[in-house]
Amino acid sequence: MSDGIRLAVTLYLPTTLAPRERYPALLEYLPYRKDDDEAVRDFGTHTYFAKRGFVGARVDIRGFGMSEGSPPDREYSAQEQQDAEEVIAWLAHQSWSNGNVGMLGISWGGFNSIQVALRKPPALKAILAVDATDELFKEDVHYMDGIFHVDEFELTMDLDQGRTGAPDFTLNESAIGPRMNSPPWSLMYMKHQRDGIFWRSPVRPIETLQVPAFLIGGLQDGYRDSIPRMLDKVKAPLKAWIGPWNHGFPNDSDYGPLFEWRDQAVRWFDYWLKGRDTGVSGDPKLIVYQQHWHAPQSKSQDVPGEWRAENSWPPAGAATTALYFQSEHRLSFGKTEEGLDQLRNIPSTGVEAGFWWGELLTDQRPVDAYSLIYDSPALTEDFAILGIPRVSMQVTADAPLANWFVRLSDVAPNGSVTMVTGAGINGAQRDSMANPKDLVPGTRYPLSVDLHLASWVFPAGHRIRIAVSNALWPMNWPTPYPLTTSIAFGGKAPSLVNLPRVALHGSAPPPFAAPQPVEKPADIDQIGAGAWPGSWTVLRDEVNQRSTVTWQGSAAVSYPWGRFDHSERLIYEIDDTHPELASVQGDSEYIQSVKHHILTWRGRLNVVSNAHTFFYKYTRTLLKDGAVIKTKTWEEPIPRDHQ
Repeated sequence: MSDGIRLAVTLYLPTTLAPRERYPALLEYLPYRKDDDEAVRDFGTHTYFAKRGFVGARVDIRGFGMSEGSPPDREYSAQEQQDAEEVIAWLAHQSWSNGNVGMLGISWGGFNSIQVALRKPPALKAILAVDATDELFKEDVHYMDGIFHVDEFELTMDLDQGRTGAPDFTLNESAIGPRMNSPPWSLMYMKHQRDGIFWRSPVRPIETLQVPAFLIGGLQDGYRDSIPRMLDKVKAPLKAWIGPWNHGFPNDSDYGPLFEWRDQAVRWFDYWLKGRDTGVSGDPKLIVYQQHWHAPQSKSQDVPGEWRAENSWPPAGAATTALYFQSEHRLSFGKTEEGLDQLRNIPSTGVEAGFWWGELLTDQRPVDAYSLIYDSPALTEDFAILGIPRVSMQVTADAPLANWFVRLSDVAPNGSVTMVTGAGINGAQRDSMANPKDLVPGTRYPLSVDLHLASWVFPAGHRIRIAVSNALWPMNWPTPYPLTTSIAFGGKAPSLVNLPRVALHGSAPPPFAAPQPVEKPADIDQIGAGAWPGSWTVLRDEVNQRSTVTWQGSAAVSYPWGRFDHSERLIYEIDDTHPELASVQGDSEYIQSVKHHILTWRGRLNVVSNAHTFFYKYTRTLLKDGAVIKTKTWEEPIPRDHQ
């Protein structure tokens, strides 16, 4: 880099490389350690592209893995993006390069592909972003829908900052010191509890995107809303593919049907980086999976449905259908008389709704029992939706801070409830996420909640359900007050849901290929399925009205230089009578055998709250053969800012 720091890169070169041949480069740029943690995945991805005439460039961002320097102070920092521009320029000027570079990646790699494309580096000609978003406050994992959230990502990233690169795992102070002493990112995020310049500065306005983008998303992924937003706002060439998947590639999701994606990526990058007419300019703008009803369960499965092709967004022929809240917990297709429903908040409500707005879930009846529910009549015909449902409500609360969570579900004739989508809103952010304001108890407010992208066919005989609660724990941190809220319906400003109804069938797209074999390095052996999704249990103390959720996951990998074991655990606790006293404790441990030693990294996160303050504590520790050689603790009270 221009400041003398060296970034580590693995290049995957075509075996046909000859002095006069020129190839485009495909950059994947991550903190997720190319030489150990992601080595198996990287190999399968980049060998595929190298065999098809691309040079794969897998780069560790500054301060991670084998790259030099201190970790940045946050995700998607200015330093990370400036370094990316230098990397792209370097790739474009290599002797084997045709001068064109593409970026690709999933999650973080998709996020920074979009961010770097918005900076318009001259050699970057196209990107492919999977499961990514441009909205960092509302849609990333720190403030889910603007409400404070803690999950295993914090544990992983805060501890990863302390590790040096494989296979040497040097303990030299010049390398290990800056990493072990780098402040945990979770502390930084807790100090920014509202939208604003901190969250906006890493990303330029999405409507300024000029680099062609291929977007892939999953209907069970928490970042799916970025695709319809970009289809609506971006003028650059876009191609989008949304399947029934969760946070994974289309050939490696927990939910199917699964399909090959790398062949579609080759078509995309051949067109934009090599100038070959692969037909992508004639592809539908959006290919999306229309999900059909399936019974509620969270196990790996194929989701029933069919593909449809759309050349516009919203889809051609889409029309809004309104269903109105009314008395006796009904949804009607016509306006009704005025009325009011009240709900006493139970802060431990929501365990069955999962850890984020993604994944397939179990039956929602336990959550609905502590929610206001509104059901349509049994449908007389199939009813298909595709888009962003919007719920408008007239609400009051008897406390200065309240959250509302809205879930759209399908109620089968046997009573089982399958969640389709949902979203939350922090009542203090009703007008602005950047300038939250207390609620005035007893004052009626209009709330508008855009639910996350939905694709669903409600079958005839089923009912459409809207469920509203004031808690969704442990996904979101509870408000500190015992409270009762109300929803008013009918009258001149009715409470209702607008559903984006579409025809039952769309145009059929060209067929996709089944997943092809993925090459793996011969000397690395993954042991087990990985830490996520792990397992979680719920314990309720009915006498004292306390609830505990414990999540844990583990993984192990065998490398030529030794075995790596990783374990994580999160314990969430809440008191229904004192919601201000919520807490989460997280523990993460990495055990790395290397040469004749055992290195152990441990991270412990504790966040507890009272009515006015979060109390934060994080400790990062490094042991060699069981003896502590480095440890550092960060401990700080942080005022609650409308959270």
